Amino acid sequence: MNTPLKSPEDCETMAEVRAGVDATDRALIDLLSTRFGYMRAAARIKPERGQVRDEERKAAVIDAAKADALAKGVPVDLIAEFWENLVETSIAYEMEEWDRIRS
Repeated sequence: MNTPLKSPEDCETMAEVRAGVDATDRALIDLLSTRFGYMRAAARIKPERGQVRDEERKAAVIDAAKADALAKGVPVDLIAEFWENLVETSIAYEMEEWDRIRS
């Protein structure tokens, strides 16, 4: 039996909180899988390896995440750090894919 998840504001027990966290983690992994799929597509599409790292795009992505965090009341500094790591990890993955595709 699947019990519907409660919103964070409606949780009354740690079991409800943990169920929500676990479901959110699974959804995040699904979203990250899609994001890394786009990194594979970028690696396939970009003709030159030097195009993988784009500092202007990186800054725009992090700035957008910070703006979204601010709008949603999420700690902006933590999101900036998280997104820095996410983008750097994505760049490293895309470079590996670029090399793999062309080896």
